[in-house]
Amino acid sequence: MAPMNHPAPVEVAYRNMRFLITHNPTRATLNGFIEELKKHGVTTIVRVCEATYDPALVEKEGIQFLDWPFDDGSSPSNEIVDDWLSLVNIKFREEPGCCIAVHCVAGLGRTPVLVALALIESGMKNEDAVQFIREKRRGAFNSKQLLYLEKYHSKMRLCFQDCSGHRNICCIQ
Repeated sequence: MAPMNHPAPVEVAYRNMRFLITHNPTRATLNGFIEELKKHGVTTIVRVCEATYDPALVEKEGIQFLDWPFDDGSSPSNEIVDDWLSLVNIKFREEPGCCIAVHCVAGLGRTPVLVALALIESGMKNEDAVQFIREKRRGAFNSKQLLYLEKYHSKMRLCFQDCSGHRNICCIQ
């Protein structure tokens, strides 16, 4: 079987958030994959597809590994969305300058959806988040995922309130 032609990893940066969108490594490509993670300062990787490599090799390099798979071509469950936004909130507050890597099989569907959700929850308009990611990752999102993002209502979970209780600064700064 011929190897799949995957797009190169891309970094998506917005305010103080940095994400590395990439495809799924295999056992054979894992060493190069880990080097790419290190080059971008990745401290956490989230896998949203089926397992094709041993996460212990990533963790041995000091990179936190999280496995939150959901079906190809679909959108994440509410539980995954909550876990993802909690991770983003904590990581960018506690580790300024870090990068979170996310991957699915090709890095074109499930992965960009999670990154778009973080952008939307930090104050970006839904359609702007899609466009922002597509400028860096051509072919990102299928029609079902675009509809999900179009209907997604932000709760501004990556914003915080000032002492008077008013929403103040969006995104973890």
